[in-house]
Amino acid sequence: MSNPSQATDAMDANRSARPFAIVTGASTGIGLELAKQCAAHGFDLLIAADEPAIEEAGRMLQGYAGIVEWLVADLSAPEGVDKLLERVRNRPVDALLANAGRGLGRAFLDQDFADIRHVVDTNIIGTLYLIHRVAREMRNRGRGRILITGSIAGFMPGTYQAVYNGTKSFLDMFSYALRAELAECDVSVTCLMPGATETEFFERADMMDTKVGAEKKTDPAEVAEMGFRAMMEGEGGVIVGWQNKLQVAIAKLIPQSAVARIHERQAAPGTAKNA
Repeated sequence: MSNPSQATDAMDANRSARPFAIVTGASTGIGLELAKQCAAHGFDLLIAADEPAIEEAGRMLQGYAGIVEWLVADLSAPEGVDKLLERVRNRPVDALLANAGRGLGRAFLDQDFADIRHVVDTNIIGTLYLIHRVAREMRNRGRGRILITGSIAGFMPGTYQAVYNGTKSFLDMFSYALRAELAECDVSVTCLMPGATETEFFERADMMDTKVGAEKKTDPAEVAEMGFRAMMEGEGGVIVGWQNKLQVAIAKLIPQSAVARIHERQAAPGTAKNA
């Protein structure tokens, strides 16, 4: 454990005093801002990411009230998810914010397949495994809230982001399906669907030379605030920003081949000069 051992004792001693949230992908960006929202609204926290920066995030979050634990874990693998869940120690999870994800730019055939596999394993397999484990306990207990970070990308054929957009399409649709399956119990599922957000995503996805990578983007704090509020109010989904809502509306109205061409002008390498 990265933080002092007394935090474990404190979490065990106070496990019923405050609600408890798990936030994944919480080292930076939207995930960190979601963790801030949870802390500011009275949750104890268990946060995780696959990089050491999660420790800095955890120490910063300790400035808020409540107990914060953090963990470096590869959430693309079942073993990493199991490592995370070991830290729960049978404490009821009141909110699961499944935000861990990876992006990948450039043409599908030019990508390394190991990178492709990592995106699929992180965005889909690891996320599903975590939700499957936590949501079962929520259903048995009869209450809980789940927030899944999807994307408006899930509504669009992702030319030069084909794998990433495909994984987000899966998550968007999965969120609404799981919500319907849990409609008879007090477990809500909310899909957070941001557009381009000012995070490290585009640098990590090797997309800084693209139009979308170079453009001004939404503040992750705004995205997290809207997502957290939607989760707490039990909404089915939230798209952040009128421009993103417009993009989704257009994507539903025009042929998918046309949407793919529009996406190409945003995500193709070298398009940054058109930003």
